[in-house]
This record gives sequence, structure tokens and C-alpha cells, in this order.
Amino acid sequence: MVDHSMQSSASRSPRRWLFGLLVLLVIAGLCWKFWPGSAAPKEGAGQKAVAGHTGRSGGMRPGFGGATGPVPVRVAPAVKGDFPLYYKALGTVTALNTINVRSRVGGELIKVSFEEGQMVKAGDLLAEIDPRPYQNALLQAEGTLLQNQAQLKNAQVDVERYRGLYREDSIAKQTLDTAEALVGQYQGTVKTNQAAVNDAKLNLEFTRIRAPITGRVGLRQLDVGNLVAANDTTALAIITQTQPISVAFTLPENSLDVVLARYRSGAKLPAEAWDRGDTKMQATGVLQSLDNQIDVTTGTLKFKARYENRDQALFPNQFVNVHLLADTLKDVVLAPSAAIQFGTNGTFVYAMDGDKKVTIRQLKVGASDGENTVITEGLAAGDRVVLEGTDRLKEGSDVEVVNDSKDVPTTPTEHLQGKSAATAPDATVTDKGKKGGA
Repeated sequence: MVDHSMQSSASRSPRRWLFGLLVLLVIAGLCWKFWPGSAAPKEGAGQKAVAGHTGRSGGMRPGFGGATGPVPVRVAPAVKGDFPLYYKALGTVTALNTINVRSRVGGELIKVSFEEGQMVKAGDLLAEIDPRPYQNALLQAEGTLLQNQAQLKNAQVDVERYRGLYREDSIAKQTLDTAEALVGQYQGTVKTNQAAVNDAKLNLEFTRIRAPITGRVGLRQLDVGNLVAANDTTALAIITQTQPISVAFTLPENSLDVVLARYRSGAKLPAEAWDRGDTKMQATGVLQSLDNQIDVTTGTLKFKARYENRDQALFPNQFVNVHLLADTLKDVVLAPSAAIQFGTNGTFVYAMDGDKKVTIRQLKVGASDGENTVITEGLAAGDRVVLEGTDRLKEGSDVEVVNDSKDVPTTPTEHLQGKSAATAPDATVTDKGKKGGA
């Protein structure tokens, strides 16, 4: 029984394999018959076979090798012009002077003469301490001075009398010497008394607290009626000088060559302060000073720019974006940044070769502002480059120009009028400059 069962199973196995093979052949035949590319339309010799490569509208689908028509592109010419080189950095607005106003004498605060946040000038009265104790001290010092001045005068009269008697040989020399020494003693006492009077006058003056600089007063720290100690840790008010004002910022050490060369030559480098969003220019100033060493932890050098700040647009401790004009590149070739491509062989553009074809141009590029890029090698003024449609191009591709800007493209100056400098990358240029001839 076992032998017959094994033989029956072995005989059925080849049949199953044969049946499965026949099913696969039938499926393959059906796929070949109904596959869209299996047959081409036979409507005429002049009609191209496009089955398998057309979309629902019947047109050729891009990206599949059957396309033979010209590629629609938009082009613009490269131009010559001046290109301002701007370095960008984050900065902090810093007051030139910040004064903590404290009393130099102790006493009761009896008057506050400023409003919080108001502008004051140097010498303006801010507050007053009770002056009566210091007036009494001044009177006491003046009284002591008068006493000693009277004693000095009497001693001087005695000396003159003793000198006459000594000439007549009526008194001993020692008596005259003693009288003269007494005069010197009283003269020293009078000077000490005079210093005490001056000190009392000074303390009385210190009861009237005045602004040491011109600036804006902050919030009040003490109120009328408080007892104030001399040189107390709590300031009466804080004054910050806001006109002029400075902005502290840093630049990386690999961007210092151009800036330092221009600064050491005596050039006044313009520095623009833009708001936190880098969309609105708030003030224009000049580079004022730089630090004497590079910070080894960050590899940056600190700079300070000064601004007149007449409209009070800059506020101490405010964060701003600094655009420092390091140099202006004269008569350089500028190409639209949108036309520049990056490949395995470096930077290149598709340039028009006549009116119907394109060719690849390898480039060497310089600074960029996001809108225009300086071309140091590979293009000349007037060469037309492809802005849009580059994804379907290769060397020698046929193209159809659908938008050819014959005019000079937007230069940095024109771009500034319609757009802010926010697109400018770090250590490059912002959107400013002068239009050059094509």
C-alpha cells in the first residue's frame, strides 16, 4: 500500500508543474497583446508613434526620452556693474555712557525733579537731599575760621611790635622768634579751617543731585521721604547716553582682510543697522573702532559702529542686523543667481548658443546677494543665460525662448528700491549698488 501511494503522488507532481506553466504563458500572451506600446498607429507615414508616452491630453509627457521638441526657457543677459560688498553680522546696541546716579551725602530725600524716561541735559537738577544739616555744618566751619583768623591777625601785630623792640635792643631774640612761630601756627590753622569751610560748601552742594551727562533717565529707584546714604548701593536713577550711540558686533576672522585693510587706510566704512527681522533699515553710521585681539573661543573679532541716532530709532541693548560696507567691486560681470547651477564638475550655467541652442559654461563665481552673483570667469557682459527650464537641458539642447529680457536685469541699486537686504547671506553683499552699463 505504501509503494502504490508514493507512485501515485509522484505521477501527479509533473502535471501540476505543467498546468502552472501553461497559466503563466497565457498571462504573458495577454499582457503582450494588450500592452499600450505593443502596436503603433498606422494612420499615415507622416504621423509619429507616440503610444506609451502620451498623457491624457495626447501631448508628450516630459522626462521620458521620446520628447524631441525644443524646451521652453526664460533667459536674461549678464551685465557689467558696480557690486558693493557688504558683511552682515548680529549686533547689540550699546550706550556710550551709562551712569548710576547715587547721592554723595546722606539724608532724607525731599524732592525728585525728573520724570521717568525723560531726556535730561548735563547739569539738570534730578533730586534734592535735606540741606539743613549741611547748612549748619557750613556755619560752624565758617565760625571756627573767623576765630582763628582773628588770632592770626593779633599774632601778626605782635610780631611787628616785637621786631621794632628788637631793633631798639629792648627784647631778646627768643621773644621775637616765639612770636613769629605763633604766626605760622595760626596761618596753618586758618588754612585747615578754610578747607573745612570748602568741604562743608561741597557737601551742601551735593544735596542737590544733578545729571552728570546728557541722556535718558530710566525708572526711579527711590521715592521722596526715603533716607539716602552716601554712595548707597541703590541708585537714585540710571542715565543712558543715546545720542550718539554705538552698536557692538563681531566678524569671523576669515572675513577680516578686506575690512581691516580699508579701516587702516583711514576709510570711513558705512555700517547700516537693520531691525531684528532684517527688513527695515533703522540707522546709518560708520565703523568706529575694533578690539585688539581675536576671541579664540569663537574665532571672531569685535567691532563697534557709531550712530548719531537723532530720531532715537536705536535703543540700548536692542538686537540689530549690521550691514558693513567693506568695499565696492567696480565694473564686474553680474549674472542672475537663479541661472547658476551646481554639478559634479563645479558651478556652471546654460548659456544661449545662438537663438535656438544652449551650451554649458563652467564658471568661477565671487560674492552674491541672492539676486545677483559676481562672475569672475566664464561669462561676459551681454551673454544670455537660462533662468528657468534648466531641469530638461543638456549640452546642445534645442530651446524655445519664451521670455527674453533684452533690458539690463535688476542691479543692486534697483533691487534695493523694491526689496530689502534681508536676502543677502552672511559675509556677502546686500542689495545695494550702482547700475553699470551692459
